[in-house]
Amino acid sequence: MKTEEYKNLINQQRFFEAHEVLEEFWFPKRKAKSREVLIAKGFINAAVAFELKKRGKIHNAKRVWKTYLKYSQLIANSDAKLAELKNFVNKFAQEYLF
Repeated sequence: MKTEEYKNLINQQRFFEAHEVLEEFWFPKRKAKSREVLIAKGFINAAVAFELKKRGKIHNAKRVWKTYLKYSQLIANSDAKLAELKNFVNKFAQEYLF
């Protein structure tokens, strides 16, 4: 997963592009339903929620955010890189989404 590129795009509020970066990883593997694939799906949903907020669709953004929360629970604290990304996304959401 291209986590640094994803973070940079989120910081630039280029949420659709952030979604696309992770979808390149997720899409070919989406039927596998592995932990890593589901985590990627969660981060994709976070970017979608941010994009929906940007477009003024607050209700839909909050609904999609719940999907991110569901999959973000799969991230273990021992998985340092993903845990750091989760913290980044959650902090961004506190400032941007809510």
